[in-house]
Amino acid sequence: MSIQAPPRVRAVGRSGATWTSATGRTPGTAAVVRATLLTIGALVVLAPVAWAALSSFKTRQELAAAPPTLWPHHPTLDNYTTGLRAFDFARYLTNSVIVTAAATLLTLAINSMAAYALAKYNFRGRNLLFLITLSTIMIPLQVILLPVYQVVSSFGMTNSLLGLIIPPAATPTGVFLLRQYMLTLPDELIEAARIDGAGEFRIFLRIILPLSRPALAVVAIFSVIWRWNDFLWPLIVAQDESKQTLPVAIARFASQQAIPFNQILAVSVVSIVPVVILYLLLQRHIISGISQGAIK
Repeated sequence: MSIQAPPRVRAVGRSGATWTSATGRTPGTAAVVRATLLTIGALVVLAPVAWAALSSFKTRQELAAAPPTLWPHHPTLDNYTTGLRAFDFARYLTNSVIVTAAATLLTLAINSMAAYALAKYNFRGRNLLFLITLSTIMIPLQVILLPVYQVVSSFGMTNSLLGLIIPPAATPTGVFLLRQYMLTLPDELIEAARIDGAGEFRIFLRIILPLSRPALAVVAIFSVIWRWNDFLWPLIVAQDESKQTLPVAIARFASQQAIPFNQILAVSVVSIVPVVILYLLLQRHIISGISQGAIK
């Protein structure tokens, strides 16, 4: 005897058309309101980005027109070609890529080891150490800027890429996200590996890190955004123009007497593209890591 699936629930609109949700149920009022608010919020957030991207193809006269227009009537690529040649864009882009990639890898290494120790090792003062780590989130960079700069200067890392990579590597936010995710991993896997003779470092590399890939993706995208958009610390440490990153170079380019806003928009759009591409590549892991870490 075969069992038939229950019929899908249909909702009939005023026009007579019928529709059903993905689960076969008519969405309630709360779901419709929530989806509407999220859509409106997304449009509000994306509107400035869309305007900047479209305006980067406008001429200088069209960009200064009042009232402003959304679509460029005479789109041109001169803003990109002229803006990228106005300063040494390739060098600053290379510096940003090196700093972001190296700092992200170092952040993942340090934060994952700290999170593993705080999540899976029982030692006296573990909770206190975790609270102290979380409390550093409330300390703004401006408060510790001078002592950190003195430490970097004493090691001779000013005007170097190492001074931009090493100091901000350990982040309390990354430790928190990774620890919360690692708490969801069963302790039986670690105990079984120890019984089989695996060392602690091998357990960390072969078991913990592969299972923590969603959380690592979350920390990676956060680290990329922080390092790529960081302005204050590179401005202070890298006083040599050849060691400056892209945000500092764009700000210096925008501080000219005759400000070419159309070229600034074009250069800014180019600087946004790598982060957007990385987010699109990692979005599946990011959503999974945030949701599973929040459950714990």
